[in-house]
Amino acid sequence: MRISTSKSEAMVLNRKKVECLLRVKEEILPQVEEFKYLGVLFTSEGRMEREIDRRIGAASTVMRTLHRSVVVKRELSRKAKLSIYRSIFVPTLTYGHELWVMTERTRSRVQAAEMSFLRRVAGLSLRDRVRSSAIREELGVESLLLRVERSQMGWLGHLVRMPPGRLPGEVFRACPSGKRPPGRPRTRWRDYVSRLAWECLGIPPDELEEVAGEREVWDSLLRLLPPRPDPG
Repeated sequence: MRISTSKSEAMVLNRKKVECLLRVKEEILPQVEEFKYLGVLFTSEGRMEREIDRRIGAASTVMRTLHRSVVVKRELSRKAKLSIYRSIFVPTLTYGHELWVMTERTRSRVQAAEMSFLRRVAGLSLRDRVRSSAIREELGVESLLLRVERSQMGWLGHLVRMPPGRLPGEVFRACPSGKRPPGRPRTRWRDYVSRLAWECLGIPPDELEEVAGEREVWDSLLRLLPPRPDPG
């Protein structure tokens, strides 16, 4: 394999800044704190908050661009507006969401971005004080948070069913070794989806891989996944 040093960078995943000189022949690759891969921003701290903020910002830009010509245009039907919402706004907002760890702050921000678009499609504002669930019901739109969570657990099933030797599956099953650094422990994606499956489907963590390993069973459970309460 040939490596282009002009197009390559090095990054160390660690909470603290660690210098690592990676040399290719006579050249040392520049070490960076963040880089984009396939449109997703990765940081040296291993957190996804900045990427989620980028997604929300990109979706907000889409809404501002389409605001006059689509979102609030009276001549355009709701069906057409919702088609644009599903085909442009949602993919922009949720790109790469399968590996997000959704904190309450993140859930609130994603829902705020979602409802900012849908509320305008419904011809409402925050001053009308109409609940988000009522607006979605009127428009016939599924909760975006529910869609994200269903997709995340679908990815979990895919990882569980991967044969030995596949890198994503090996990373999913890997357990960190050594001492945990001081401070509040960081929520790993595996722990997050395990808690999600327990809260929404009642599946204990020790049975999760067995249930998710059965494709048809797992898919049927995800189709019945109930929405969680909207974040406050």
